[in-house]
Amino acid sequence: MTEIFDWLFAQYEGIPIHLVVLEIIALVFGILSVVFSKLNNIWVYPTGIISTLLYVYILEYYGLLGDMLINVYYFSMSIYGWYIWTRKVDGEHVTPITRTTKLEKKKSAGIFIATLIGIALIYEVFDKWEAWYSYTDILTTAIFFVGMWLMAKKKIENWTLWIIGDIISVPLYFYKGLMFSAILYLILTIIAIYGYFSWKKLLYKPVENLT
Repeated sequence: MTEIFDWLFAQYEGIPIHLVVLEIIALVFGILSVVFSKLNNIWVYPTGIISTLLYVYILEYYGLLGDMLINVYYFSMSIYGWYIWTRKVDGEHVTPITRTTKLEKKKSAGIFIATLIGIALIYEVFDKWEAWYSYTDILTTAIFFVGMWLMAKKKIENWTLWIIGDIISVPLYFYKGLMFSAILYLILTIIAIYGYFSWKKLLYKPVENLT
């Protein structure tokens, strides 16, 4: 076990210690956020906001523009999702978990394509094209943008996108040296799988509160 920790921290050689500490804190709150989401609990948003704000700072340092913008977007969508999740749909029950409609699927495709183009332009303007991980970063950004939008609207399909994006992110973060974040995405993949089946049991069921 000691050797594993030694190897993990060795990947952070030359990195300011405060960034390592912040990454660990962001990791903890990121896991809590997904766990609360799985439980259909409103605390998904307060914990998620803390994690995303920390990751904006961390990812800017590492030059992962796409993932940094994801977290900026997460922050704004967390405010929107917080409102949607607590909104009463009939004076008594809050927004239920449902499947995406045909219109929402079209909007999802639009968000995905627009994000791909937008992030690619940002990489071009700031001359950030480096290697394969630049393209992977753009792809995961588009996937997570749609996933966050669907989660805010309480659509069960959000979990499928989180699973795909998390799986792709694991090797990306390992390669960039963000070892704790890579482990985070591995854990999030597992939680997302459980989250899908947990939400499936609650599909279309009215909920009086989320605490």
